[in-house]
This record gives sequence, structure tokens and C-alpha cells, in this order.
Amino acid sequence: MSSETEALFDGGFNRSSKDNSVMEKERRVEVIQLCLDFPPLSDGESRRECKPTKVLPITKQMVWASYKKVKSNKGGAGIDGESLIKFSSNLSNNLYHLWNELSSGSYFPSPVLRKGIKKGNGKIRNLGIPTVRDRIAQQVIKDYIEGRFERKFDKNSYGYRPDKSAHQALKSVTEGVRKYDWLIDLDIRNFFDELCHDLLNRALVIDIEEDWILTYLNRFLNTPIGDVNGLLLERREKGTPQGGVISPLLANLY
Repeated sequence: MSSETEALFDGGFNRSSKDNSVMEKERRVEVIQLCLDFPPLSDGESRRECKPTKVLPITKQMVWASYKKVKSNKGGAGIDGESLIKFSSNLSNNLYHLWNELSSGSYFPSPVLRKGIKKGNGKIRNLGIPTVRDRIAQQVIKDYIEGRFERKFDKNSYGYRPDKSAHQALKSVTEGVRKYDWLIDLDIRNFFDELCHDLLNRALVIDIEEDWILTYLNRFLNTPIGDVNGLLLERREKGTPQGGVISPLLANLY
């Protein structure tokens, strides 16, 4: 990405007076945000004038790149019933509004859709499926912070890691059994559902200094769970949605 098209920033963010109640602790900083267009608009869509403003260090390119990743991973609709196809039918407006909320500190995720799937033993595993826009938002934050955690993760950890695969894990195990005559197989029951938010937050603050990132992560974690009818079933005080984009990274850190 060239310097001419990259937004310049130095941590923190600016907010309007009406945002103070939800973003009280974040720092303020002036950011130069250049005009960066989304893909060409379809007929009937209006083009907005882009002006320098004070924002969080989230650029339109970041949102666009995150959308492409979410699209490639496919996945179903969340609690709002909006599929990827429907979201993409008004792509420019949808991405613009999402970027505007994320970069201003006013973004709040929708409830997570609970969907049960049958396991091999006949039991039900509950997945938490965020909306398409929330999956894109999570991808933005994940891409922003993942490199910090990757540097501290063990080289022999292969689950949910970039550029690592199950084939590499099998190769590592194969090499290991040539040296040792024992193998340990462990599984943490309901790990994603039981993950303790307090302990996770203690781990997060070690590597994340930006208050706005911590705020968004806590909004993701504390988003309530709902059903297909939009009925809120419970507020989450622990766990992270197993269908969430950022959940694997948080689980690995934990």
C-alpha cells in the first residue's frame, strides 16, 4: 500500500461529545484520513464526498480487505437474516456505514444467533453466528492485533494460526513419536462457551495499549445471544461465540 493512499495515524482516536458516555477512557488524537473509495457504485447509489476528519486508525482499505476474507469463508446469515449475497447487493453503502461506525467509535455489534448442530455422540453443540457486518468488523480488529500475539505463540501450536495447517500438525506429531514413546490427547470441554472474560482481559491488556481496541473486544464478548425469532435468550458473561471470526485468536491467547 503506497503512502499516498494509506491513512496516517499514531494510536488513539477522536470522538464527538455525544460519544463520551461510551468511550470515556479512550485517548484523543488527530488523524489524517484520505479519501479512499470503495468499489464502483451501482446505478442509483450516491457518491459521498470524503473529507479529512478525526477518526480511529481504521481505513476503508482495512474494511474492504476484511469483507473479502469474510466472503471467501462464506458462512450463513446471523440474527438479522442478512446473507452475504444480500449484504453484497448494496456493498458500497453497507461497507461505508460499517467503516463510518468503526472509525468513529460508535460501532455496536448485533446479538449473536444461537444455532445448534449435532455432534458425533448425539449431543448438541451450540454455535454463535454473528451477522455478516459483525464478522467483517471482527476481521478488521483481528487483522489489526493478530501479529502482536503471533510473535508470542508457541511454534508447535497449529490451531487457528495463519499459514499453519492440520497437515503441518500431523507432520510434527509424526516426528515427535520417533523421539518419544508416549502421546497425550487432551480436550477442554465447552472451552469456547466457558472462557472466562476476566482472565482473558488480563491477558489482552499485556499486549494491547489502545483503549478503543479493548472496548470493541469487550463489546464482541458481551454481545447477548438470540434465536432465529430475534428473541434474546441470555446475556453473555463468559465464553466467546464459536462461530465468531475473532474467537479462535482470543481462545489461543487465553
